[in-house]
Amino acid sequence: MGGRDYGQPAAGGSHASGQVPQGASGSAAPSGFRPATAGRASHAQGGFRPAAYGAAHASRGAHGAGQGQPGFGGNAAYGGSPYGGQSPFGNGDSDNLIKVRKKRHKGAKIALIIVGIVLALVVAAGAALALWINSLNSSMSLSEEDRQALSQVLEQPAQAADGQESSAFYMLILGSDAREGDTASRSDVTMLARIDPDTATVDLISIPRDTMVTIEGQGTQKINAAYAFGGAAGAVECVSEFAGVPISHYAEVHFDELENVVDTLGGIWVDVPESFDAGNGGMAFEAGEQKLNGEQALAYARERYNVSGGDFGRAQAQRQIVEGIIKQVLASSPAELPNIIGQLAESVSTDYSVTDMVALAQQFLGKDMTMYSAACPSYSLSQDGVSYVATMFDEWRAMMQRVDAGLDPNDETAEIPEAQASDPNLGAATNSPAPQQYEDLAANAGLTTDDVAPVE
Repeated sequence: MGGRDYGQPAAGGSHASGQVPQGASGSAAPSGFRPATAGRASHAQGGFRPAAYGAAHASRGAHGAGQGQPGFGGNAAYGGSPYGGQSPFGNGDSDNLIKVRKKRHKGAKIALIIVGIVLALVVAAGAALALWINSLNSSMSLSEEDRQALSQVLEQPAQAADGQESSAFYMLILGSDAREGDTASRSDVTMLARIDPDTATVDLISIPRDTMVTIEGQGTQKINAAYAFGGAAGAVECVSEFAGVPISHYAEVHFDELENVVDTLGGIWVDVPESFDAGNGGMAFEAGEQKLNGEQALAYARERYNVSGGDFGRAQAQRQIVEGIIKQVLASSPAELPNIIGQLAESVSTDYSVTDMVALAQQFLGKDMTMYSAACPSYSLSQDGVSYVATMFDEWRAMMQRVDAGLDPNDETAEIPEAQASDPNLGAATNSPAPQQYEDLAANAGLTTDDVAPVE
């Protein structure tokens, strides 16, 4: 039977009689009889088998005794039940089994609920932040037409002249005098900014709005007409050629709306170089460093009739306002920044995204920022009955060399590095038709950039 020999009876038992051997009924186990290990047979089946089952199979128990398998219902020593074949748990039904309840950990449940709430809040906050940033990007975004055109003219920053990597780049800042309903307008403010996060240096260079240039297809024009004829991209191309540098970014500032920005900042500090009565700006000012609110800052930036240097003096005031805003923004606390950024987004249109601007600002945090302010050396010129501003070419070229080298643009004694001194593009103004021989014209001009009251 499967190779197993049951022909030899266990010691002390008779194979023929079918009697239960000694030891199966409670007496001492005969020699050679092997008791079952507790639970080997009965427990493996999920519980004790009833005595009836053991009695009915006594014969098998007799035969199996020699194999270490005692009869069911026998002595406990041989693997049977010590309760006379009956399970101590009743009749073996699962209903009568003792069930052990697991303790529920209320603390763990509460912790999971809290974690879930926190995660939900984080997701909601992230979504709100994304919506806010998208809203700001929409406010700051240029028209799709301007963005497409700018992508064709904005250039990557040039490699540093000494071959070293540099973070410095040029950005064109225009202030448009567009009015509601206008389809085109001339830029009222033209500034070329050089920004160097590595050295925390910013240069603001004004280019007079009446500067004489040649615009392709339009002949001799004032430089602010480049915006009217070619939009943002046209202005970038024109200023880039005039200054001889690649322009990487563009920003259009709505000066009327800067009033709210200044008020949000709690005012800005400005060193007014001279006292003057109210003119076209509508307000009088006393000389000295003072904190201006939004209305005062706008009036100061508009004045050109009652200040030294006329329009050149107004350009200096505009640079001071921009400089004051930049310094105040960088000095603001993190809690104040969201409101400030929101106000700036309504006042500026740019190719930058909000995240790009924040990343740029972070590069200046913790550093002592240096800001330089200057104007393209110029003089007033009347030609063919039209009032222009002509360029002093040699002075402009030297200034742009200092700017590109990261030097003070107004320091005429600064030693210009060979890399900038030998660059034929810097300050070349190849699109200017102004007289190349200008010394006498500048000396006898009604106004020059040297007539502006200096800021101490």
